Amino acid sequence: MLRCSNFLTGATKKKPKKSRKRTTSRRKKEAIFTSQETPNHVQEKQGTEDDIEDEEGFRLKSSGPSRTYGVQPLGNLYLSPSLINSRNTGLGNIQSLSDELVLDILGLLDATNLGILSTVSKSFYVFANHEFLWRNLVLDKLSDGFLFNGSWKSTYIAAFYSSFDISGICSSNVIVRDFYSDYLFQSWLCANLELKPEWLERDNIIRKKGISVDEFVSSFEEPNKPVLLEGCMDNWAALQKWDRDYLLKLCSDVKFAVGPVEMKLEEYFRYSDQVKEERPLYLFDPKFVEKVSIFGSEYEVPIYFREDLFSVLANERPDYRWIIIGPAGSGSSFHIDPNATSAWNAVIKGSKKWVLFPPDVIPPGVHPSPDGAEVACPVSINEWFMNFYEATKNWKRSPVECICKAGEVIFVPNGWWHLVINLEESVAITQNYVSRRNLLNVLEFLNRPNASELVSGTRDRVNLHDKFKNAIEATFPGTIDHLVKRTEEKESEKKKLSFWDSVADSNAGAFKFSF
Repeated sequence: MLRCSNFLTGATKKKPKKSRKRTTSRRKKEAIFTSQETPNHVQEKQGTEDDIEDEEGFRLKSSGPSRTYGVQPLGNLYLSPSLINSRNTGLGNIQSLSDELVLDILGLLDATNLGILSTVSKSFYVFANHEFLWRNLVLDKLSDGFLFNGSWKSTYIAAFYSSFDISGICSSNVIVRDFYSDYLFQSWLCANLELKPEWLERDNIIRKKGISVDEFVSSFEEPNKPVLLEGCMDNWAALQKWDRDYLLKLCSDVKFAVGPVEMKLEEYFRYSDQVKEERPLYLFDPKFVEKVSIFGSEYEVPIYFREDLFSVLANERPDYRWIIIGPAGSGSSFHIDPNATSAWNAVIKGSKKWVLFPPDVIPPGVHPSPDGAEVACPVSINEWFMNFYEATKNWKRSPVECICKAGEVIFVPNGWWHLVINLEESVAITQNYVSRRNLLNVLEFLNRPNASELVSGTRDRVNLHDKFKNAIEATFPGTIDHLVKRTEEKESEKKKLSFWDSVADSNAGAFKFSF
């Protein structure tokens, strides 16, 4: 349990907690709003909250909103004269449920019922106005794009009830007294936390500039090691052109994939300029060249990654290239790239913090299912840094880390766990690919018994293995057999013992008389 001031100054360390569940379920109904009055069990905030000093610990973004509805961490309850948690008294018989479960249940309601429920008690006011519930409603109802209006609830109401005055809907103007919840407080904290300098200072990746393709293959691709490459984007037109003004002018009427919705760039930038939440929506579009053909002529695949064997499938190949745009704080929590492919990621504008773990090292706080089909991890990237990053400093096999800046490309080998967070508004391109060094791994992955659950980016998950293998054999006859033979020879070499290995018992420090 946490006390607010101590937690933010680092005087009290929080124990890692299990990953919080995401609120995703919701029902599709219409909402009706009949009143703009604030319920009488909440009070308008007078002035601003006391400043939270940060002596040596966590810092809050200067632009961040005050604590949502005045929610405090549970540890503060023991400093309260009343020792009453309105969270419990207001929930009645369901107070024993976890906050996550309460929100899951409320996620089944439509907007009308959430609005009605918020008038029942202080607790239901806080829970029913939780931004993630309204975010789900917006994304479910407005799949063709939306105009963000400062909060998800305001966005929903403005979209469906244009005559309703949304100016008074602002959570930072309201305090609910004596409400204590670690879950809800941490949600607010992660949305407003500045990354600590010590989370960014470690940079232990190998950096190379101007190396040959042969050196890249022998030193990084074959041994499956990440590397940051400098100078291989210098001739990209995108590096000079792709700022906001250019992109908005070029793509004024084009809609891009942003999570589960499609948005115009103008709509997305309006959202990204205003939003303060744990997991900002990320523009991540796999069809950007098909939508805006000029994009394809303003960048080129770096020379190190031009052997892309999935291209033999032509239009049936899985999704493999994306344009990525996001504000500071957006990014991707720990994952392994799809279909056992390797990847490269080129930053055009902005900068990104990377944390990578090799395939046999599962990051702390990350819990993949035995079959690899699902991964449980902290809700937000900030939450992972806050609760788990410090532990990695003591690991014998510490992660590979770096900040990748505009004009730099990072190579992500197949199977590597990686987390990425934008340190500022960023634009990037990433591509997944299959080369001869990785072909057998990809074929093995596509042929797994549960491949239909694991394969992504294609409509035909069941037959992708056979289609790909047949296309490779037709286009590059004998390649698969050659690679299999070469792999067997390497394995055989590893098993062979030299003369001195056969006679020396390294464990006992003596000789074996086995010759």
